[in-house]
Amino acid sequence: MIIRIQVMYKERIITSRLKKLFDSFPSVVILGARQVGKSTLVQHVFPKLDYFVFDPVIDMGNARSDPDLFLDNHPAPVILDEIQYAPELAAAIKRRIDKTQQPGQYLITGSQQWAVMKSISDSLAGRAVFLNLESFSLREIYEQTSKECWLQRWLENDSDLIKNKPIYLETKKTLYEHLWQGWLPGAGKIDSELIQDFYNSYLQTYIERDARLISDTADWQQFGRFVQLIAALTAQEINYSQLGRELSITPQTAQRWLATLTATFQWFEIPAYHGNTLKRISNKPKGFFADTGLACALQMISSPKALSGNPLLGALFETAVIGELRKLYNSFSSPAGLCHWRSHSGGEVDVILERDGRFFPIEIKATTKPSKNDCRGITAFRKTYPDLSIAPGLIICACETFQQLTENDYAIPWNTI
Repeated sequence: MIIRIQVMYKERIITSRLKKLFDSFPSVVILGARQVGKSTLVQHVFPKLDYFVFDPVIDMGNARSDPDLFLDNHPAPVILDEIQYAPELAAAIKRRIDKTQQPGQYLITGSQQWAVMKSISDSLAGRAVFLNLESFSLREIYEQTSKECWLQRWLENDSDLIKNKPIYLETKKTLYEHLWQGWLPGAGKIDSELIQDFYNSYLQTYIERDARLISDTADWQQFGRFVQLIAALTAQEINYSQLGRELSITPQTAQRWLATLTATFQWFEIPAYHGNTLKRISNKPKGFFADTGLACALQMISSPKALSGNPLLGALFETAVIGELRKLYNSFSSPAGLCHWRSHSGGEVDVILERDGRFFPIEIKATTKPSKNDCRGITAFRKTYPDLSIAPGLIICACETFQQLTENDYAIPWNTI
């Protein structure tokens, strides 16, 4: 099998923030899933730094057996890639940082959230800052990272975004093609007929290298079926008992396996907002599979065309939009809080951002023709919390232009930058 790969670097939206952090702190830790581009990013942004990558089996450079000797042979400033395979280094790094407190000493990457956080956070508390790297955003795919971000404009001055309408991308691929292909850098470099092979390989590598290192699961075939089930439940509230019943496992096992997916950046959740209202509302978090391309592969969706009419289309679109929002605000110096809202009477808002005491509601609809009815959840949220400062609502959808739907709500195209 021949895979044609185009070697071309795409600027990442967190680059500017990464540089500023490394100029200001002794250590920066970049966390993210396998193959999101952590190694490529750090080597491109800091090409003159010594670079070392660790291995899960081999004790490269005797880093695990003699961390101080390893650091003697690789003095700062240095890039330490996939440090979860050499957690013994954390204490040695701490001692060296404490000697000088100079910024720009250690640039560290890891693809296992809990393993890295446990060893690094405990040892480097107050000495390291953490930065998340997600898979490609639309701005990165189409090389528009220098343009002002619509989300930043909305959070800083929502009336300005309404008055001066945002810019839309002329995408080379359709919405269905983007959802089906996914957002991992590697998936965008190969022919469409090889996408299934790409994700099969990704899943096998993930289970064999990442999940096995942090989970004591005995039945990996059952775990694989669990991953497939979770992909079908993206953009839904989490019910561990339901997950257990589907696969005849206990709720505790389902919770543990979901924690494994979270720890390896394959799953993320956003909490429920409840405020101080006395009304009955849901307090369950909403969960999302990290990449729509992998989700499509797990659900045996064979092509972008097959997404049309597929019952998962709406959930996959919501997953992609929530993922895009996360990618954008990870690049901000002051990220916004992110939550969802649902009342037991049926009112629902897909995502609410909170910043400086102001709330920014967003509904996500896989439709080309948004209407006033799509704003009902946002209207219910306003009525439930009349004392909150709530910005104009946005309906992110597959429409072609920015348009007003109600007095307070607007539709915005999914490909807005």
